[in-house]
Amino acid sequence: MNGTGGWRHECKYEIDYARQCYLQQRLKHIMQMDPHARADGRYLVRSIYFDNLEDKALREKRNGTLKREKFRIRYYNDDFSCIRLEKKRKHGQMCRKEGAALTEEECRKLLSGDTQWMRTHASPVVLELYAKMKYERLKPRVVVSYLRTAYRYPAGNVRVTLDCAIRTSLYHAPLLETDVVDISALEAEGAAILELKYDAFLPELIAGLVQMEGIYRQSFSKYGASRRFG
Repeated sequence: MNGTGGWRHECKYEIDYARQCYLQQRLKHIMQMDPHARADGRYLVRSIYFDNLEDKALREKRNGTLKREKFRIRYYNDDFSCIRLEKKRKHGQMCRKEGAALTEEECRKLLSGDTQWMRTHASPVVLELYAKMKYERLKPRVVVSYLRTAYRYPAGNVRVTLDCAIRTSLYHAPLLETDVVDISALEAEGAAILELKYDAFLPELIAGLVQMEGIYRQSFSKYGASRRFG
């Protein structure tokens, strides 16, 4: 147990390419690289975000709603053998994730609108999404892709990630493609999003590593950025 009931602190910063290089040189000597990374130290993340016809999740983000949630399907390196449905909740600067594994067949059914199988699923997250697709009209809205470099530090259960090449593609069928047609979701060329997550405390050593002149904590949503185009 992390002492926070599963809730974690989450801090985000937008940083330029030069600061990314500098930060990675510092992090790699102190923190552990994510074991799922490819040979170049990164891995590809794709997320399919859900929203309703009134764009509830998008409006709550833009309005700064204190408590909010969103559902997404996530997979890595275009490997369809490991797909997860996730519900992410935010309460101010705290976040919590709940999830369930999906088979490729289940995922394709869900994305095509076949949801009957969800009614008897063992996962509460799948059951909740089923109910909200039915009664709140949630549906897939956008695909977000990016390259992630991730580091871990055991004390405080700290995770630092650098997400670059963030790209967006509006939802279209079929999904679960390996050749996605998309466009950049960030305005600044070469920019990345630095995310810092930890449980009850942030070790002073790590806090010192990520502090750099010219970067400031901000509210950033990959889903929100990806919806700039529709």
